[in-house]
Amino acid sequence: MDENLESSDMEHVLIIEDDVRLAELTRDYLESNGFQVTVEAEGSRGVEQIVALQPDLVILDLMLPGEDGLSICRRARPDYSGPILMLTARTDDMDQVLGLEMGADDYVPKPVQPRVLLARMRALLRRAEASEQTGEARLSFGNLEIDSATREAWLHGERIDLTSAEFDLLWLLASNAGRVLTREEIFSDLRGIKYDGQDRSIDVRVSRIRPKIGDDPNHPHRIKTVRSKGYLFVKDA
Repeated sequence: MDENLESSDMEHVLIIEDDVRLAELTRDYLESNGFQVTVEAEGSRGVEQIVALQPDLVILDLMLPGEDGLSICRRARPDYSGPILMLTARTDDMDQVLGLEMGADDYVPKPVQPRVLLARMRALLRRAEASEQTGEARLSFGNLEIDSATREAWLHGERIDLTSAEFDLLWLLASNAGRVLTREEIFSDLRGIKYDGQDRSIDVRVSRIRPKIGDDPNHPHRIKTVRSKGYLFVKDA
């Protein structure tokens, strides 16, 4: 088999992690599972590497020398639309919320369990592929248009700046317009795990999506919160 062809077919993962031992172990594990892996230890080079390499997925540590993971995520997002999986040594909900607000798609606490990390990575990568294979590729709701093939959305003809995770959630809600989706359904579909009743990541993403699609965060008319259940995307807002 042509080695260059084989390498080009591999999904490319960029690991930004200053713990050399952890980075090496993670790289070896992912390479043994068919990924091409690049490791960067310096936070100060994080944004540059993400933008230049445009990997299929980024694994980003929260605490880094030179520049922290939150800052890297925020600065890279305008030029990188792929999934970002954040690693955090702390279990503080605020760290996780901040990461999601900066554009992270998911987070995994340290110490990292390799099989858990791999499962979360594959879930993120699957979603992008699945959206391209849906039967209906484009949805329109008044001045809002959403295209699953290009993974883009427009409001009044202007492209909306959405992270990969925000697009996935918007598409899921919009493709089920008129039906209440419970948090359990959303978690199962987007993250492949059961909702534990405490994770706020979906709520954070909804709060970020609303103003981007012209929804009033205080009095939403397009994505409505259904108390004790979940969310409803309204067809004709």
